[in-house]
Amino acid sequence: MKTQQVRIWDLPTRFFHWTLVVGIIFMWFSAEMSDNLMERHAQVGEFLLSLLLFRVIWGLVGSESSRFTSFIRSPGAVLRYARTLFSRQSSWHAGHNPAGGWMVLVLLTVVLLQAVSGLFASDDIMVEGPLYALVSEDVADVMISIHHLLFNILSVLIALHVAVIVYYRLFKKTDLVPAMVTGSAPWPEHEPVPAPLSFRSSGLAAVIFAACYAAVYFGIRALG
Repeated sequence: MKTQQVRIWDLPTRFFHWTLVVGIIFMWFSAEMSDNLMERHAQVGEFLLSLLLFRVIWGLVGSESSRFTSFIRSPGAVLRYARTLFSRQSSWHAGHNPAGGWMVLVLLTVVLLQAVSGLFASDDIMVEGPLYALVSEDVADVMISIHHLLFNILSVLIALHVAVIVYYRLFKKTDLVPAMVTGSAPWPEHEPVPAPLSFRSSGLAAVIFAACYAAVYFGIRALG
């Protein structure tokens, strides 16, 4: 099948995606496999909170394919898309498909809530979140329970996300990963080519991320 390359994802969105992947892996490793990395766990948690705040803002003002309005579809659109899941023929989308868009929103919400809950959590032994002193011991206990629960939920969502990618590769013969690496996706010549997407500059994204990081870093220290 002949294909042509269509640009879909900007550099800031790809940077966010893969940095979040690495960050989540480190957070799991530092919490479950090593007691000596908990200080780094907290530092990376702050960084990821900044990253998530950036993604929320970029979802409002960023490149067209990265905006929430471009991939959060109606329930009807999701149901129509779901009917095509078991067809070997892929339906092509310049960005997230209707089901994938909602998965992105759920993943962002869960990771954001987990990052926030970690700020107030304590294991009553050696680890306290930077804002632990602002809440009662009972609230801190609830926060650590939420923190652990959300990671379990996140693990299921990640497994589902990876399973869908593998399913598309093996069953639908569509590889979803390269586009998130290079920014461009192979587009079949027999499919109508989408209108060129609008992209915002990486410089703007860098300024927004720097502002988000500063807000999180100094905000936590001002409150703590």
